[in-house]
Amino acid sequence: MTPLDNWRKSSYSGGGDGSNCVEIATAPTHTAIRDSKNPTLGTLTFPAEAFAPFLRALKDPTRPTVG
Repeated sequence: MTPLDNWRKSSYSGGGDGSNCVEIATAPTHTAIRDSKNPTLGTLTFPAEAFAPFLRALKDPTRPTVG
């Protein structure tokens, strides 16, 4: 896997005080996301073709919630 060094704040982070900060980095073969407040805690990495379906699933109002 190619090391990612192009982290940027995702447009999905929300506005306001920036407390919902998610960073995203892309490469030709994969996309990764991490918490910008704690970037050393780890990342979620997806094959490039799986990232768009992941975002669609997050936005789906019919998806079950945890709790």
